[in-house]
Amino acid sequence: MPRTIEQISTRIAYQSRWMTVREDAVRFPDGSPGTFSVVDKGEFAVIVPIHSDGRIQLVSQYRYPVQGRYWEVPQGGWEDRPDADPADLARGELEEETGLRAGRMERIGRYHQAPGYCSQGYTLFVARDLTPGTLNREHAEQDMETAAFPLPDLLAMIEDGRMRDTTSLAAIGLLRLKNLL
Repeated sequence: MPRTIEQISTRIAYQSRWMTVREDAVRFPDGSPGTFSVVDKGEFAVIVPIHSDGRIQLVSQYRYPVQGRYWEVPQGGWEDRPDADPADLARGELEEETGLRAGRMERIGRYHQAPGYCSQGYTLFVARDLTPGTLNREHAEQDMETAAFPLPDLLAMIEDGRMRDTTSLAAIGLLRLKNLL
């Protein structure tokens, strides 16, 4: 894909274990200058676990940046293993957050989190043939809950605002379009 905006220079404005924020000086196709602030984060996996009876396993945790607790599909990344295979990452995050293992993991596709300001992408998976595994949450996930919901209840959660995570909403919508949910 050809670039239409040329990077002139870049500087790191902030950096942590989880992200880098950089400011890029750019030149637009007409020659005019501009600036982009970009959040660089590692890839992550998004998993929609579907039980044999059709219920979807979700997680809920308090999300500090938005000061609220919402339901979402399991998802996450490994900052210490940025080159991890997406399927391995998906299996690991599923078990870590829900205590479930997937007998089958179907890769749906790779998408961008928020391409207007963030380089982060994710791979979406559907997990089936679920069996109990080992719950092993990170310290920051200590308040996480998990539960399985029938599709009509999940759709009601979207409608009434109990599910507001746009990655989860996109995953559910895409799977519905593909008749996988």
